[in-house]
Amino acid sequence: MGDTKHQGPIKISKMPSPKHWVSPIPFGLGKVKPKHIRDTMKVVWENKDNLNYAKNILTKGVCDGCALGVSGLQDQTLQGPHICTTRLNVLRLSTMPAMSEEIVHADIDELKKYSSKELRGLGRIPYPLIRRKGENKFSRISWDDAMDMIAEKMKKLHPKQYGFYLTSRGITNESYYVAAKVSRFLGTNNIDNASRICHSPSKTALKRSVGIGASSANYQDWIGTDVLLFWGSVASNSSPVSTKYMLAAKKKGTKIIVVNPYREPAMDKYWVPSNAESALFGTKVADDFYQVNIGGDIAFMHGIMKHWFDMEEKEHGTAINHEFVEQHVNNYEELKSKVKEQSWEEIVKSAGISKDRIIELAELLAKSKNAVYAWALGLTMHAFATDNISQVANLALLRGHLGRKHAGLMPFRGHSSVQGAGEMGADPFVLPGGGWEEENVKRIEDLWGFELPNWQGDIVGVALENTVLPEDNERKLKLYYMSGGNFLETMPNPEFIEKALSELDIRVHQDIIFNTSTLVDAKEAVIVLPAKTRYEQEGGGTSTSTERMVYFSPEIEGNKQEVEEARAEWKIYIDLAKRVKPETAHLVQFDDGQAIRDEIAKANRDYDGIQNLKKQGDVFQWGGAWLCEGGVCPTPDGRGNLIPIDIPELNKPEGTFYITTRRGKQFNSMVYNETDSFNAAGRYDVLINEKDALEFNISNGEPIVVYNQHGTFQGKAHYADITKGNIGLHFPEGNFLIPKGIYDGPSGIPQYSVAVKVEKAERFNAKKDVNYYEKKVEDLEMQVD
Repeated sequence: MGDTKHQGPIKISKMPSPKHWVSPIPFGLGKVKPKHIRDTMKVVWENKDNLNYAKNILTKGVCDGCALGVSGLQDQTLQGPHICTTRLNVLRLSTMPAMSEEIVHADIDELKKYSSKELRGLGRIPYPLIRRKGENKFSRISWDDAMDMIAEKMKKLHPKQYGFYLTSRGITNESYYVAAKVSRFLGTNNIDNASRICHSPSKTALKRSVGIGASSANYQDWIGTDVLLFWGSVASNSSPVSTKYMLAAKKKGTKIIVVNPYREPAMDKYWVPSNAESALFGTKVADDFYQVNIGGDIAFMHGIMKHWFDMEEKEHGTAINHEFVEQHVNNYEELKSKVKEQSWEEIVKSAGISKDRIIELAELLAKSKNAVYAWALGLTMHAFATDNISQVANLALLRGHLGRKHAGLMPFRGHSSVQGAGEMGADPFVLPGGGWEEENVKRIEDLWGFELPNWQGDIVGVALENTVLPEDNERKLKLYYMSGGNFLETMPNPEFIEKALSELDIRVHQDIIFNTSTLVDAKEAVIVLPAKTRYEQEGGGTSTSTERMVYFSPEIEGNKQEVEEARAEWKIYIDLAKRVKPETAHLVQFDDGQAIRDEIAKANRDYDGIQNLKKQGDVFQWGGAWLCEGGVCPTPDGRGNLIPIDIPELNKPEGTFYITTRRGKQFNSMVYNETDSFNAAGRYDVLINEKDALEFNISNGEPIVVYNQHGTFQGKAHYADITKGNIGLHFPEGNFLIPKGIYDGPSGIPQYSVAVKVEKAERFNAKKDVNYYEKKVEDLEMQVD
C-alpha cells in the first residue's frame, strides 16, 4: 500500500476558458439540457415542511447520493462548496414525514396500482408492519412480536435456508459490518449487497491483475493527467459533482475520452451548476467518443495493443514502458502472442470501430506519460465482465500507468458507501480484511470468538433462484431479510423475481419507504421494519468513497418529522441475534458506533484509523494516495499480472440488436424524471441509430416492439447517436428482456446485455395473430460460455 498521503483539496483556476464553452448564449437557452435552477427550487418547495433539517443534512452530513464523498458541502478534491441535483433529489427521503395511517393500511390491491416513485412520495414507514398470507392489508405489529417471529422462523430453518441482503441507500459501514458479523454468527454465508451486483467484476479482475480491490487512484489524479478515459461510464449523470473535476482537468490540458456505444449527451456538454462559468456557458466535456459495439470492448483493447506491438517492431520503446514491465509485470510474452494472433478483421468486426480510429487512440495512449482509466457498468454488466476489466488493467500495465500521481485504475462507483460494503464483509466471497483463505478465517474467528460457517454462500441472483427449489432441498431459501432494495426493478427478468419473492415463507423489508417489491405476497408473512436514515443513526456513522476516503457523518439533530419507532439498522441486527441465540449473543454486542469502529479497525487492517473519526469533517484515506505505489502490487510476488484474454463470442444472429440499459434522471432504481433532461428521451423510448431504423422503415417517435425469448418491450423509436446494431433502453424498464441465471463466472454478476429483435409495433402485433412470433425467436437463444 502507498506511503504517500493525499494532499487534501486543491484550488481551481478561476480564469474563464472560452475554448471549453458549449455556447456563448448564457444558461444554454434553447438547448436540451438540465434545468438546474428550476430543479433546485422544486427541491426547496418539496422540503419546505422541514427546511432547517434539510439545510443541516446538506451542510453537516456526508452525501448519501453518489460515491464521490462530499462531506457537508466540501470534498477532498477541490476547494469550495459542492452541491448537485442527485443529492437534492434523495434529500426528501430523510426529511419527509411518516405515511398516514389510512395509506399504510390501505387495501394492498390499491397500493399495487402505485409506481415505486409514487409509493416513495407517500412518506416513511411509521412502525413495524405485517401482512400474513391471505390478508389484503398491512397491520401494525410491535417490534418485539415482529423480531420474535423472524427469530422463531430462523431457529426452525437450516442457515442455508435464509439470507441477508443490503442495498446502497446510504447504509453506513457500521451497519454493513454488524450485518456481516451477525449473519455469520447466525450460521449463514448467504449475505450479499448492491455493490457486488454492480462492481464485483472490478474487484475480481483487479485482484487477479494487480492485487487490489478498489480504485488505485484519486479524483485529483484526473486534474492534469494526459488522458482521462471513461469506459462505459456516464460519470456526469451518476455523479454530477465529478463534472467540476473534469472542468478543472480540461483547464490543465487533460484530454477526456469516452468509450461507449451511445454518445451520451451528458458526457458531451454539461452545465455545472456550482461553477459560475460552466453554469452560464456550459462545458464541452469529452474531447472524443469511441462508439464501440456492446460487448466489443475486449476486441477494441486488443486493437490498441496490437498497434502497440506493431509500433514496437518498428522502434523499441515507442509504445510499451519496458522498464516498468521488466520490473513490475508478469506474462508479457504470453499476452503479446495472444494479441498478435487476433486478426484486424476480427477486431474491427467485434469492436464496431474502424482500424484507423483504433490506431488513433492507441497512438494517443502510447504518447501519454500518464492516463487514468475509469469505468462503470458499461464494462461490468456482462457475462465476460471480469475479462473486460483485466483487459483495461493490461493496457495500464503495458504503459506503466499505475501507482503514481495522474495515473491509475478507477472503478467508478455509483452510490455512497458501496465501496465499504465488501470491505466490511457483507458479501458471500469476503470477510473483513480479506477473503476465505485459511489465515484470514482463523484471524476473524479469533477476533469474533465464534466459528464461521464453512460453506460457500450464494449471491443474490442465485439466492432468489433458490426460492423455487423443491421443498426438501437444503438450499431452498425460505426467509430473506432485506435492508432496502427492490429486486423487481434491479434484477433481470422481473416476472421470475416476483414469483421468487412470493415463494418465500417470510420476507423481511427493513426500509425507510415502501416500494413495489414490499407489496408482493409471501407464503406466511411479509414483515416491514422502519429503519433510521444515516443522519439519524445514534452517534453518527461512516461511509467510504470511490477513492477510499472514509468519512464521518454525524448524527443530525432537529428532524421535526422524525419517525419515533424507526431504529438504527445495526441495532436491529443485534436485536435479532439476541433472540435467535440468546446464550452467546454477547459475542455480537456493541454498545455504540464507536465500539463498532474500534473493532472494524482490527477486523480490516486497511481501516486502521476509522476508530479516530469522531466528528463532522473527520476523514482518512485507507491505503494512501495510490495503491500499487511505485509499481509494487500487493500480489504474492509484488508484480502485476498481464492476463491473455480471448475475444468473446457474442452470438448475435443476423438482423438482431444488442441492448444496453442506461439510466436517466434517477438514483439507482429510483426514477426522478420521466424525461431525460439531456436527450429529451422518455422512459419507454428506445435509442436507435437512424440508419438501423430506416432499414426497418421505422420513423422517429414511431411505436416499436423489442423482443426476444425472455420478454417483450413496447416503446417508441428515438433516433440517437448510437453504434449501428445496438439499441439503448432505460433501466429498469428494459429488464424484461434480460435473462436470469447467466452470470460472469469469476464474479457472479448478472448478464445485462442480450440479443433482441426490433419491429414496427403494427407489424409485430399483426403477426401475433398467426403465432408467427412465438415460433420465430428460437434463433435468438443465447449461449454464453
